[in-house]
Formats: sequence, C-alpha cells, structure tokens
Amino acid sequence: MTVRDATPADAAACRDVYAPYVTGTAVSFETDPPTAEEMARRIAAAQERHAWLVLDDGDLGDGGGVRGYAYGGPFMARDAYRFACTVSVYLEPGRRRTGAGRALYTALLDRLAGRGYRRVLAGVTLPNEASLGLHRALGFTDAGLYRRVGWKDGAWHDVAWLQRDLGPGPAGDPPSDEPT
Repeated sequence: MTVRDATPADAAACRDVYAPYVTGTAVSFETDPPTAEEMARRIAAAQERHAWLVLDDGDLGDGGGVRGYAYGGPFMARDAYRFACTVSVYLEPGRRRTGAGRALYTALLDRLAGRGYRRVLAGVTLPNEASLGLHRALGFTDAGLYRRVGWKDGAWHDVAWLQRDLGPGPAGDPPSDEPT
C-alpha cells in the first residue's frame, strides 16, 4: 500500500469508496453520492491549501488501486481560524482495523503540519466507535458534542468533535508564518 497525493484520475475511485457512506449510513450527512466530476473538484480544492491523499494498492485490474482517502479542508471562514482545519478519512469496506486509516491520517497530519496548520478537528457522527477509536489512538481529544444536529435516515444524529494539535511548541505560541 502506498499513500500518495490524489490526482484527478482518482476521482471516480474516491467516489466509489465514499458512496456507501452516503447511501448506507449516517456517517456522511450527504444524501446523494457526488459524481466523479464533483469529486475531482473537491480534490482540487483541498489540494490548493490543504491536502488530499489516497491509499493505493497498485491493483489496476479491478478498476483502480484506491482503497481509501483522507483530506483536509477549512475549519471556518473567518480569518482568525486560518491555522485550524478539518480532516476526514474514508476507507472501502473491509479496510477497518488494517492500519489503512492510521497510514492515511499520519501522512495527512504531517502534510498539514508542514503547511503551517496548528490544529486539526474531526467531526464523527455517532455512534461510530471505530472512528472515535482511530482518532483517539492518533492523539485527538474530545472537543465537544453537537446534539441532534443532523437528520438522516429518519433519525437525529449527534456529532462528536475531536481535535489535535500540530506543529512545534506549546499551543499558546503565536504562529510564525501563514499556512501555505
């Protein structure tokens, strides 16, 4: 398995990884899976200031080798939030507890720290013990809970927020440069 930067050619494979989360779970609050074109737009947007990485097993015989992906994106629009970003990871079915999520997130967090980000936040629709476990194992701590914030599949869903510090020095240090 290789973790690498996503390219526009990965859009359809990323869409295929993501679609079951949209149509069969409340993990994603989207109700319709994005098209490959929309996924390509999202990949390009994430790579402008953050990152989008894929886990590639190199197997091109079954429609591509992408088995998961992780990306960073803006946390909030206000300028004061510019050193924080959100992160997400999605794996194809059967890849949980294989080290795939850890590999993607480790590379993503390193990339975001290198770009000057100081905090990452992740929202997890509850219940989702596997995702909470992954985030906590990677050093994320609880930041808050949005109760009954998402309506999907005939039910209200809570979203837990977790965060992790990136970069050198104590959290109180002022940033020395802008994220790139």
